[in-house]
This record gives sequence, C-alpha cells and structure tokens, in this order.
Amino acid sequence: FRAKQWYQRRVRGSQEDKRDVEANNAGLNYIGLDGSIGCLVNGAGLAMATMDIIKLHGGDPANFLDVGGGATSEQVTEAFKIISSDPKVKAILVNIFGGIMRCDVIAQGILDAATNLNLDIPLIVRLQGSNVKEAKALMALSNIKILPIDNLDEAASMAVKLSDIVSRAQELKIKVDFSLGI
Repeated sequence: FRAKQWYQRRVRGSQEDKRDVEANNAGLNYIGLDGSIGCLVNGAGLAMATMDIIKLHGGDPANFLDVGGGATSEQVTEAFKIISSDPKVKAILVNIFGGIMRCDVIAQGILDAATNLNLDIPLIVRLQGSNVKEAKALMALSNIKILPIDNLDEAASMAVKLSDIVSRAQELKIKVDFSLGI
C-alpha cells in the first residue's frame, strides 16, 4: 500500500465484510456477491470464467473465492467455512485447474470441509490437472456425496439447477435433503 499510515489506521473489520477479513487472514482472495452459487476456484481468470458461465446458465454467483496455486487442505476447509457462512448460498461449485495446485490437495480439503462442517447443500466439483486421478479416487472412496463433473459447462448448469431447487424448496418450506454424508 502506498499510504501505509492510513492502511494501518483503519479499524479492521469496521467496514469490511467479516468473510473478507477471514479470507484475508487465511491467505485467500474473497469478494462477496449477491447470488446463490458459492464458487471455490483457483486463479482469478478461472474464477471470472466460472462466474460468467454461471450467469450464462441463468444463475448468480454468491462470491469470488480464489484459493490460489499453493492452497493447503486447511485453506480449502477455511474457504468452505467462508462460503457456507453465507445464508444465500444454495449450492457450491468447485472449479480447479491443477497446473500448480494439486487436485488431490483440493479433494482432501473438500472431504475435510464436508465432514467437519456438515455441509447440507449440493456440492458440484470439477477438477482437471495435476493428480486429478488421485483426487477422483479420494472422493469416490469417501462416504461423501459429491457431484463430480468434468465439463465446466455441465457443472455450471447443474449448480444453477440445484441452487434453484434448494431456493424453491425453502420458499415453499419444503425440506429437501442434500446432506453430503451417507
């Protein structure tokens, strides 16, 4: 920051979204939006493309969350805590291209988060790149309900549809169980 004295004077959290502060403390890039589909992505460009394709399918992203290229399993879990703390989120779309980021690390973080946070909303996961076979094996061998989809267009379409189902069910006060634990 150019004006460090002003940056240091600010009262942390006074005007910031609590999730922005939590993400910053965890080394994540987060911006809250008004939609219903939580996004966990690596890389700003991929995050923008993911949000665009969600919009293309008629949905609205709930956030911009970039875990970066060197995220740990703990950071992925923290990312899920931040995303799932938003009551507007009705589905989560994970879109990871493992060039630098290893897909198996993301998969382990997803499993840890789903287990520890008792996620009860649809979780759509698209992984491509480094250690993707290992990641898919981890998810397949777990007792967690995850919708793995290789094609981004199909993954975004599914996220929009499932988010809409959850939203409509809540409006009608109908319980729809999307528990991720089996």
